[in-house]
Amino acid sequence: MDILAGEFGGRRIKTVSKLPYRPTKSRVRKSIFDSLMPFRFSMVLDLFSGTGILGFEAASRGAQSVTFVEKHNSTLRLIKENAASLAGPSYTFKHCGVMSFLHQSGSFDLIFADPPYGTGNLESLAETILEHLNKKGKFILECEKDQAPFLDAVATDYGKTRILSWEKP
Repeated sequence: MDILAGEFGGRRIKTVSKLPYRPTKSRVRKSIFDSLMPFRFSMVLDLFSGTGILGFEAASRGAQSVTFVEKHNSTLRLIKENAASLAGPSYTFKHCGVMSFLHQSGSFDLIFADPPYGTGNLESLAETILEHLNKKGKFILECEKDQAPFLDAVATDYGKTRILSWEKP
């Protein structure tokens, strides 16, 4: 899987097909990051990190710090390995569940969440995440296309994927 643009553009990150994640497709990533230009987000949080590709794309575009939250140890190990080859920003790795992390974390300028499809109450998750968003920050949630928008989210569809986004004034 390749990083699309920025300082690390064209660099490949290692992935393993048997790990428990569903990577964000490159055309979805391109659209997300195009919508974030000019990129002005210093502190980035990548929840349900999976491959870590969203955090690495943010690092490539100038984020000063990226925090990856992933509960699967083998997946987090691979994110750490990829981060070692993409030196630049400050990386933080949290091996825990998302809600556990959020109960003890600070706030961020840009937050990505890509939870497993069909699990949990996304509205409740989004409410909690929005509490950790800095002013002028943005929260991007990847979900299934049949997920109805909530909390005044802006919805954009890409095939079977829906992106819900919020911006804090």
